[in-house]
Amino acid sequence: MGDIAQFIAIPIDLTDDGLVAGEPFKCASPASAIERAKGYWTILGHAGAVAFVRTGYPDFRTTVLRRFGSVPDELQI
Repeated sequence: MGDIAQFIAIPIDLTDDGLVAGEPFKCASPASAIERAKGYWTILGHAGAVAFVRTGYPDFRTTVLRRFGSVPDELQI
C-alpha cells in the first residue's frame, strides 16, 4: 500500500502577535499547491505563504515544497 499524500498551501499573515498561519487549503498536486501559495503572497497580499506535502498515515512526514515572502522558521505544519 502506498503512502497517502496531501498537498497543502497556507497563507501567512502579520498580526499584532507576529506571523500567524491562516487556513490551510488542500490542493490536487504539488504544482497547484505551489501556485496557490504564490497567489496568496503575490495576488492576495498576505505577508507570505508556504506550500508543502504531507505523506503517510497515521505517522506523517511533512516536506516543504516552496516558501514565499515572510514565513517563520518555526512554523508548525
